[in-house]
Amino acid sequence: MKLTIITINRNNADGLDKTIQSVINQSYKDFEYIVIDGNSTDNSIDIIKKHDSKINFWISEKDTGIYNAMNKGITKANGNYLLFLNSGDYLVNKDVLKSVFEQCQSADIIYGNMQIDWGNGKITFGKMPDKISFKQMYIDTLWHPVSFIKKTLFDKYGLYNEAYKIVADYDFFFKVIVINNVTTYHVNVDIAIYNLTGLSSLDSNKALEQAERKKVIESYLPQSIIDFAIDTIVPDKLSIFERLKNKFF
Repeated sequence: MKLTIITINRNNADGLDKTIQSVINQSYKDFEYIVIDGNSTDNSIDIIKKHDSKINFWISEKDTGIYNAMNKGITKANGNYLLFLNSGDYLVNKDVLKSVFEQCQSADIIYGNMQIDWGNGKITFGKMPDKISFKQMYIDTLWHPVSFIKKTLFDKYGLYNEAYKIVADYDFFFKVIVINNVTTYHVNVDIAIYNLTGLSSLDSNKALEQAERKKVIESYLPQSIIDFAIDTIVPDKLSIFERLKNKFF
């Protein structure tokens, strides 16, 4: 099986329904679909049951955070590639998966571009670079809703580090791309629309996010290398979200 799509959810029934609809209506069919619900108390379970025939595996139980839920999905996955499309995020059109796998089926991580829903009627377009470098990972990240990750990378390098509450996906990408130089391939396709109401996007979590990102980088690189890299190749330290926000708002 080429792909496993994993959706995690907690008390976001409307967003979950939108996400599921975007997945099950894909023209590309060589995938399985897994939904991990965190013991929701709204009508999320009703939404899951409504689409039960199109979902290969689902569970609703208490978890310890988003990465605990994502790790549950990984352990159940059978696909060669994994895509994490969490509730509220959705694929841009019914042919996007077909378009991705027509272009590449071999890189360790295949990734594309992302549309950003600011929640006020504004949608902006975030184009990923053709190469994921230290500079890209310092000023921003590789966005998980548009990243197809070979499952063997989790087998080799481990699951998401649940000690991080917000940036465990950033930690994983930094480890496998910057430190271990796995292969990546950019498809110049808008893959998903990202809902900015997610945990890492909330202003109240920005300080924790920055602290965790700093901890990630310092866990892999000596301070002298970090200082050199920042001074020489990262003159613009604004993230793509900040640049887009400054441009449009």
